[in-house]
Amino acid sequence: MSALTIRNLHKRYGAVEVLTGINLEAQTGEFVALVGPSGCGKSTLLAMIAGLETITSGEIWIGDRLVNSVQPKDRDIAMVFQSYALYPTMTVRENITFGMESRGVPRADQAEAVKRVAALLQIEQLLKRKPGQLSGGQRQRVAMGRALVRDPKLFLFDEPLSNLDAKLRVDMRTEIKKLHHRVGKTTVYVTHDQVEAMTLASRIAVMNQGSVQQFDTPKSIYERPANMFVAGFMGSPAMNFIPARLAGPANISVRTANGSDATLALPTPVAAGAPDNLILGVRPEHIYRFTTDLKSRKPAVASLEAPVELVEPTGAETLAVLRLGDLEITGRFEPDTAPTMGEMVTLGIDMSRACLFDPTTKALL
Repeated sequence: MSALTIRNLHKRYGAVEVLTGINLEAQTGEFVALVGPSGCGKSTLLAMIAGLETITSGEIWIGDRLVNSVQPKDRDIAMVFQSYALYPTMTVRENITFGMESRGVPRADQAEAVKRVAALLQIEQLLKRKPGQLSGGQRQRVAMGRALVRDPKLFLFDEPLSNLDAKLRVDMRTEIKKLHHRVGKTTVYVTHDQVEAMTLASRIAVMNQGSVQQFDTPKSIYERPANMFVAGFMGSPAMNFIPARLAGPANISVRTANGSDATLALPTPVAAGAPDNLILGVRPEHIYRFTTDLKSRKPAVASLEAPVELVEPTGAETLAVLRLGDLEITGRFEPDTAPTMGEMVTLGIDMSRACLFDPTTKALL
């Protein structure tokens, strides 16, 4: 059953259209991430689901109920904000029970709910403290605890980890994923961080300029991005985009650093009607140092030569900036096979993992 259905949703502020016909559906228990650059409309969409923003046109259904005109308090949702939104003068226990107190929940039920949620989030020892005595991660757990005691149909998270430092973000990301597995509630999670989206979500909606560019599983979005925007936004370092030309039904050519063309064989012929000029998309981790052994292990590998302009060791891996024609591309190598700066290296590109895009429409071919 669908826990959330969004149909042809539009949002305008005067003449400015912020959301342009959003269609999404989240199944019961699913974790959906809304990801995209600042200003793409993801937080506006979340606010409309919550009832904090009005709808210009379209429909929002929570379960089998149309909620376009339903007040936020009556939508059976719980929201966790970026800023935690805790009451500074109240203890952790009082912050968690505030909503239940307002709704007239009996004290015994409140105590049971706090006990359950505090154990789930491992904050039992913090219940008597005030927000000012907590770390950022502890405050975020309290904010989640306040949402969890509601037992809603839908959890909404609005960039809850953006105020935390890098290590704490990773720790809290793990906690949120564990929490979702234990609780099993439908969750809509807004983030600008594509790593958060990839690691947390069962499906991701990649947004840009008020529209959904692709809505699919993390694996599908990463391996078969719908267009160049999705391909470039999802993945770090980003996918390399290399101008290419058709050189036969199953061959393309790319310009190398010395001005000559290198022919790369495709694992399958290009579909009929494809343009002569293409964009070859290759992720950094699908670029290798070419060896005979590599070719035997990965038959679809095509080779070409490129000079190394920069090497960036990061510990577990080494990034190398390589030149193709007038273009710089990035390769990701294991440290013991990484090229050195100034070296002319023979690269192996795994064409079975490459993507071809139309340079005019930017769509995947």
